[in-house]
Amino acid sequence: MLLISLLSFITLQAQTKQIKILSSEQTIFGDEKFPGAQILIGNVKMRHEGVTLDCKQALYYKDKNLFKAVGEVVIEQGDSIIQYSDFANYNGNTKKATSWGNVEVNDKEMQLKTDTLHFNRTEQILYYPNHGTIKDKKNTLKSNKGTYYLKDKKFSATTNVTVVNPDNFLESDHLDYYTNSQLAYLYGPSTVTNLKDSTKVYSERGFYDTNTDVSYFVKNAKLFLKDRTVSADSLYYDKRKGFASATNRIKVIDTVQNMVTKGNYAELYELKDSLFIIKRAVSISVMDKDSMYVHGDKILVTGKPEKRIVRIFNNVKIFKENLQGKCDSIHSSQETGVTRMFKDPILWSGKSQITGDSIQLLNNKETNKLDSLKVLLNAFIIQKDSLAKDNFNQIKGRNIYGKFEKNDLKTMLVKGNAESLYFNRNEDTQKLETITKEIASDIEFTLKDNEIEETKYFKKTEGKTFPPSEFPETERKFRGFLWRGDEQPLTMEDIFVKDNTKTKSKKANIPEVVKKAKQQFIDETQKKPRAKFDIKNLGDK
Repeated sequence: MLLISLLSFITLQAQTKQIKILSSEQTIFGDEKFPGAQILIGNVKMRHEGVTLDCKQALYYKDKNLFKAVGEVVIEQGDSIIQYSDFANYNGNTKKATSWGNVEVNDKEMQLKTDTLHFNRTEQILYYPNHGTIKDKKNTLKSNKGTYYLKDKKFSATTNVTVVNPDNFLESDHLDYYTNSQLAYLYGPSTVTNLKDSTKVYSERGFYDTNTDVSYFVKNAKLFLKDRTVSADSLYYDKRKGFASATNRIKVIDTVQNMVTKGNYAELYELKDSLFIIKRAVSISVMDKDSMYVHGDKILVTGKPEKRIVRIFNNVKIFKENLQGKCDSIHSSQETGVTRMFKDPILWSGKSQITGDSIQLLNNKETNKLDSLKVLLNAFIIQKDSLAKDNFNQIKGRNIYGKFEKNDLKTMLVKGNAESLYFNRNEDTQKLETITKEIASDIEFTLKDNEIEETKYFKKTEGKTFPPSEFPETERKFRGFLWRGDEQPLTMEDIFVKDNTKTKSKKANIPEVVKKAKQQFIDETQKKPRAKFDIKNLGDK
């Protein structure tokens, strides 16, 4: 055992070098108050494996290879860092130092100030357990706790972290900050606020370049603009260019127009007030509790809030609890309150199918509620007889004008060359009794619970009621009749169903700059785990 202990001691001595005292004005040995220590007074200086320490007074425990410094302590490690403090302990065996009292550290990249600092020379790590401030050429970083990796020029800061410069204010629970590149990698709830226009970006994981104002976030990402809020699974934002790109589960809230746009890939051009969104894109207009959902392959929103224009292209479908629709494209103006449907437009209101060459929906701009409806040229309304699949109540004319009350269609006026065909049933037995065909200049009817309740004819020229057996079979459908009931979206999810076509999902055309940002974040977060810093093994304080 004695031989083993002796060999261990020799090995330890070979691995660690003794602290060397370079100078002191006075040295006292054998003081009863500090047994085993040399008391060094005045211009004290020591050296140990590439580090020098200067102070006013010190206790040197040669047996323990321990140095305790007091007063104007300066620690220098080559040309890498220089450290100032009121007090410091340095252990030559572990090469660990603890400094406290007005601690300041400087290197070529930054300045660190704190009250207490631990320095592990073997790992080249600095750690402060209670409030630190770091300044570099660009930013000022503050946090309750922090670790600085000298080799990587990286701060890992936790708890109440802030990074401030003249343009932006970053708050986070946990981030890694590189003093040589001014890049911040975020690992907890974080917010970047632009101090000039109050624009905010929030995320719980991602990175932020304080030099270029470019950020890329991949967890609970949110962008808060003056009149829009954007949330997504991942978000790329270039503040200076005013460009944002979002991917998956996107939600854009227009805080002025009370409109929400969703999809799985979007590009937003802040300076041009434009938004482009695809992949299950849907625009939602909030109308009390009954919102209107409009889906298309592409949605483009442009213009200032008061003059905003929404364009929806290809395979457009509309769903509202009491109103559904379909067309090829839509143009909606916030300024005029007019929504125009193009190419084979169709609406369903209750049991009524409404078609025409062009359909317009008009909103009340003050209340943001549906006000009126225009069906222009070849207007046609069809209601299917619930008890006979081949019987359809029909109203036809040049134009149709409708009026909404509380977002429900209440009155409709068929203007010009109006015709109607009704299959009349007994109210009690529901037996088909007569078939009535009318021709008039105009027809007005009111609806209740989305069904025709009352009909008025103006300048009626002819009309006739037939027993069902005497009505000509060839006249049971007006010219231009086309029943499209199988195309009606019956639920909100139906607006995403393509009619009679199988389409392959297309990959979003993600910009190269976004791909590079994503790869940069992946490369950084997949590096080797950071060295663990064990505060328990640091020098005695």
